[in-house]
Amino acid sequence: MDRIKRQGAQTVEQYDVPEENLYEPEDRRRGGSVLRPAALLPHRTFAGLARTFGRIFGRLSRDLGIDLGTANTLVHVKGRGIMLREPSVVAVDTVTHQVLAVGDDAKRMVGRTPAQIRAVRPLRDGVIADFDTTEAMLHHFIEKVLSRRLWEHPRVVIGVPSGITEVERRAVEEASRRAGAWSALVIDEPMAAAIGAGLPVGEAVGSMVVDIGGGTTEVAVISLGGICAERSVRVAGEEMDEAISAYVRHELNLYIGESTAEQIKIKIGSAFPLAQEMEMAIRGKDLVSGLPKSVRLTSQQVREAIREPLGIIVELVKETLDETPPELAADVMNRGIVLAGGVALLRGLDQLISAETDVPVFVAEDPLTAVVMGTARYLDELDGFPLR
Repeated sequence: MDRIKRQGAQTVEQYDVPEENLYEPEDRRRGGSVLRPAALLPHRTFAGLARTFGRIFGRLSRDLGIDLGTANTLVHVKGRGIMLREPSVVAVDTVTHQVLAVGDDAKRMVGRTPAQIRAVRPLRDGVIADFDTTEAMLHHFIEKVLSRRLWEHPRVVIGVPSGITEVERRAVEEASRRAGAWSALVIDEPMAAAIGAGLPVGEAVGSMVVDIGGGTTEVAVISLGGICAERSVRVAGEEMDEAISAYVRHELNLYIGESTAEQIKIKIGSAFPLAQEMEMAIRGKDLVSGLPKSVRLTSQQVREAIREPLGIIVELVKETLDETPPELAADVMNRGIVLAGGVALLRGLDQLISAETDVPVFVAEDPLTAVVMGTARYLDELDGFPLR
């Protein structure tokens, strides 16, 4: 670190600046040869002060753990628990580019907006598809959970898919900082899910987690705080919704929206034959007459509709097991596979994977919150509370 002594001053101050940028001409226009320290120039001094005050006020703010999902965003506030659980949807006016609604309010607009308003998901397949809209959504959620004061800029840890590129990771970090965070860190979602599910990620034993969200499915084997084998595919809950919608359109000549397909999956969807099959009435638009129509759909039909995406997920689990070192594979065989993410709640999914792999499969205690709770515990780890 270079030392610079102010003229006429009795003290010596330290400035962390490159040596080649240490001095600049005091008056370039007059061609003067008098030099003054570049580190003392007003714009550089202000930037340093801004960074210093950002760190000070950041430490006074509450830390946030965020599960920035394709379908839903969850926010955990340190010391207060999960304070927000809303859809990752933003309603935007296409003429003025103004954000009209975020989260639950925007989700209610999906499929019901006039021409100049779009209800969009700014994340696609677990990564940012619209940077500015994602920034606006994060800013709204952070302000909502903190009722933020002018000086308050939290430290944020965000779960991201393990298979994304470095550019996509930096986009998440930059969007978080521009949304008001003084520090933004990312953690792979399989690791966060394993931590949140209470698996012994820091021990010398293999733990396998399957995290199935809205946009991506990720499978990882973890030991000694690191990922030893992993696979990911951009097939998850949204692809199941699309498969249901396509099945209803082709087999029943009925056009249904995104929200209806999701409700079908939640209410009667299953991955394995049920002891008592279910059915429900669905409403949409008849493709022949163009008029509203109601039909009944059974759980067997839904299972047939989502067979292909389920097959991709099962194959991903098999491939990851095949890549796992033998000692860790033995641990997985003894301890089982843990399912996390919203799709882990699909009826019979644990039975299907267990039948296909001959490995015990368990659903996490609260699969929807596993990732966000993992980010919260990761923050504790950063603060000196080691994971057990």
